[in-house]
Amino acid sequence: MDKQSIRLEQLKASDRDQFIRDNQEAFLYGATQEFGLRDDHCEEVGEIISRETIERSIDGGEAYRIVHGGGNVGGVVIRVEGDHGNLDLLFVTPSAHSKGIGYAAWCAVEKMHPEVTVWETVTPYFEKRNIHFYVNRCGFHIVEFFNSRHPDPHEPDSDEDFDGMFRFVKEIQ
Repeated sequence: MDKQSIRLEQLKASDRDQFIRDNQEAFLYGATQEFGLRDDHCEEVGEIISRETIERSIDGGEAYRIVHGGGNVGGVVIRVEGDHGNLDLLFVTPSAHSKGIGYAAWCAVEKMHPEVTVWETVTPYFEKRNIHFYVNRCGFHIVEFFNSRHPDPHEPDSDEDFDGMFRFVKEIQ
């Protein structure tokens, strides 16, 4: 797939609810692929990532729709402070997986923010597709594993049954 055929368009207020639903669908799809329909890794009933979590990311960062062929195929939310960037959310609609869309979107993010020399993100331990994507496609490195014995200092409300999240860093020279 040609990276030029992917565009990032700033999220419109009128598309916010659909963006949230699309994000939840993409994350739930990944968990269902890993655990089946009996998943118990949800922040809210039936959702891997809560509406509140997504809204907090959108409100605190820059939210974009990933557009391909005239339609929305995903989304991304980032936060940039000086030379440090945080990838809060990146999702691709399940029907568009394995077509290079996520990678093209990530390349577009890096191109939009050439001032960023360190990017960070996290993903759940069970999201093998995400781990592969961040490490093998995008050049991130796993630097930390948050779990009940090593909680994320930015998420003090994590419960004792917390299964875990990998933290990734990408340094750009």
